[in-house]
Amino acid sequence: MIALIKKEVTSFFASPIGYLVIGLFLVANGLFLWVFPGDFNILDAGFADLSAFFELAPLILLFLIPAVTMRAFSDEKKMGTLELLLTKPISVRTIVLGKYFGAVLLIGLAILPTLLYIITISALGNPAGNWDVGSTLGSYIGLFFLVLAYTSIGVFASTLSQNQIVAFIIAIFLCFALYYGFEGLSDSTSSAIWSTFGMKAHFNSVARGVIDTRDILYFLSITVLFLGFTVVKLRKK
Repeated sequence: MIALIKKEVTSFFASPIGYLVIGLFLVANGLFLWVFPGDFNILDAGFADLSAFFELAPLILLFLIPAVTMRAFSDEKKMGTLELLLTKPISVRTIVLGKYFGAVLLIGLAILPTLLYIITISALGNPAGNWDVGSTLGSYIGLFFLVLAYTSIGVFASTLSQNQIVAFIIAIFLCFALYYGFEGLSDSTSSAIWSTFGMKAHFNSVARGVIDTRDILYFLSITVLFLGFTVVKLRKK
């Protein structure tokens, strides 16, 4: 599995698209949080916290993660190397997990520089160092589990087509439906129970700084479910 993870990371950075995807993620966050005026601008908000970043990040990751995962298996299909990969003396589950953890590592590298935002808001606090530690750490934990779920969806979507753009669009649709769809359904039906099926409610719950096992189990269930779908799909292949 380690060899597969290394291969995923190396192949991602072997082309300009790897640096482009991570660069766009950081630039988009930077512009919305520090440059463009609006609801997400931290300097305009008057509060030294990262709540705007954690409102914006799930939306940006909704596009970033499918861009990273779209080539996981669709590229193998297009190049005709998927059959060769599946005949190697390693299990399908190991192949899927290798691809999956490789993508998670890449996304983690993209998010890592955002930790510098904590230093910035700490300096902007009045007095300096006055920032909501619990909420910020909870939000990063929620973001981590959201990345796990988004990535499993993206890897599964890459098995559905040999066209990377099609896999990209399918992954965006599924992530959007699971994150925002149930929230919209809850609003339209005036029934709060629907929101509990969506990722947004569980992410917001963790972001408050209170780690509830129900929220963690929800994200892990989504992750395991779509990784399971991926294994089943490849075994049929």
